[in-house]
Amino acid sequence: MRTIIKILIFNLIFISLYSQTETAGAKILSENEVNEIFTHSLKTDLGIKFPIFRIYNYTDISGEYFIVLTENYYKTENNNPLNDSITGFCIKKNKSDYSIVWQLKDFILNENSAKSSENSIWFWTKYFDLKDIDNDGLIDPIIIYGTSGLNGTDDGRIKILVYYKNNKCGIRHQNGILDFQRNTKIDKDYYNLPIKIQKHVRGVMEKMNENKHAIFPYGYNENMAAKKTYLEEK
Repeated sequence: MRTIIKILIFNLIFISLYSQTETAGAKILSENEVNEIFTHSLKTDLGIKFPIFRIYNYTDISGEYFIVLTENYYKTENNNPLNDSITGFCIKKNKSDYSIVWQLKDFILNENSAKSSENSIWFWTKYFDLKDIDNDGLIDPIIIYGTSGLNGTDDGRIKILVYYKNNKCGIRHQNGILDFQRNTKIDKDYYNLPIKIQKHVRGVMEKMNENKHAIFPYGYNENMAAKKTYLEEK
């Protein structure tokens, strides 16, 4: 019983740090709505295999969509639930039909990886945005997730994925305790995004820095303004 209570307390703290209960431009489905819409049959048809963590629903000029986030719990360590994999889906509803527009998946790096081993991965919905940032009538999903390693998120990875007109571009960051361990890789296509979206993403990165969930290389704002694709501490 005490173990269950500790896990519940951890989850509450975890949710407050990395999750939010509202997202501008989208509705979070209740558990009843999730079960009513995403039946076992529909999940099987769409290939949704992991437990559903959260579903967002939004409508723009192109139709109605669901962002489905799933996380695969694999063990408990020090009373903390850990995930080894995640998947995310953008699903379009057309009357009674549901089809996948795009999907993402990732997993923790193990001890045999060239990089540091990791123990958990999860969606950082605290930093999500599902709204029309550039005012073109289309929602511009910004999906963010991260990992934890031996030193928690201090040496984990962070991925910021922007889906602009259903095309993905990303920013991939490696946190680190020491300066030389940190680096940030930016897709070239990121710099083809509307300026409003680029500025918005940099604002999200600033929040991560302020909340000590990330340490981006010194001068990253100026370097991104100069359209650099690889940033590191020197």
